[in-house]
Amino acid sequence: MAETLAALAEAIGAMPGVSAVRIDKGELVALAGREGLVALMTALRDDPRCAFEQVVDICGVDWPQREQRFDVVYNLLSVSLNQRARVIVTADEATPVPSVHGVWPVATWWEREAWDLFGIVFSGQPDLRRILTDYGFEGHPLRKDFPLTGYVEVRYDEDRKAVVYEPVKLVQDFRSFDFESPWEAITTLPGDEKVHQLRAAEQQAAAEPAAKG
Repeated sequence: MAETLAALAEAIGAMPGVSAVRIDKGELVALAGREGLVALMTALRDDPRCAFEQVVDICGVDWPQREQRFDVVYNLLSVSLNQRARVIVTADEATPVPSVHGVWPVATWWEREAWDLFGIVFSGQPDLRRILTDYGFEGHPLRKDFPLTGYVEVRYDEDRKAVVYEPVKLVQDFRSFDFESPWEAITTLPGDEKVHQLRAAEQQAAAEPAAKG
């Protein structure tokens, strides 16, 4: 198995457009550029040493501190040779990544998802639409700088008989920030009042004989 993986790494590493190849936890990972990506993916599909008939997933990874903030990760599978490979290319918010839907038609689904959730643009993709969020959704929710609340909230307006979008409003009226910890300064939990009253009565009863003596 190790020899087969090493031979595959050598074959892929020699292909145009591949900048580096490594074996990470028993999996082959290749770093490639955007230029010539379609030709590289075609070679990975058609080369008998690779025979990656399927792209099982295309996903994004956000590294907002980098100039090229996105990784586009292609997970490939060869059913005939029982082997896998991962190809990674980088992209920024403005530079498009060539679509590979012509190599694997199913890639359209994954590229739409990466566009919807990360805002990664795929040039040559004829159906680049949102796929998981609503068409009126603002932004790309898997970016690390996307707020957890989102920018708008959706509700059904009975008067308009339609779904409306409104800016998110965070109500703080019922929140208390008096304590650093929710347990700080709490001496009596709800329901413990009777215990304190009983103890006070016992202390008073114990003190009365001493006062009479």
